Amino acid sequence: MQPNHSKDLSALADDGQNITISLISEILTVEQLLRSRLAKVLPKGMELSHFSVLNHLDRVGDERTPAQLAKSFHVTRGAMTNTLRKLEISGYIHIRPDWDDARRKLVAISPAGRLARDTAISAVAPVLSELTQEIGVTKLKSTLPVLRELRLKLE
Repeated sequence: MQPNHSKDLSALADDGQNITISLISEILTVEQLLRSRLAKVLPKGMELSHFSVLNHLDRVGDERTPAQLAKSFHVTRGAMTNTLRKLEISGYIHIRPDWDDARRKLVAISPAGRLARDTAISAVAPVLSELTQEIGVTKLKSTLPVLRELRLKLE
């Protein structure tokens, strides 16, 4: 009697699908829990999206267009425009016309935005530090390659 290889392949496919579903479920749950925890400690009035944009602008150290920011954060231009409007009202960013192309605008972090970002970093640091201590640097480092590869495949 011949072994049924199609059943074996089907079981492997099911295992692969189940592990992928489990992984994605864990990632989505972790993302939601982390967002919730960080939102609780951010300075009053600052949303996670605000912090993310300020942190990005501080890290790149140069102006970006709203379209570039939307692409970096995988959000619509409308969503980014809304976030940028709130940051500009708070005085955390400067938006100016692009002198080379009047159709575009350029966004830069302001000194007040840097201070707000630094304040937010100080607020989230204890949460991140606690997680790092509880899980361990080695375990966290070992997860990064898989998560990066998954992100690159999805991009």
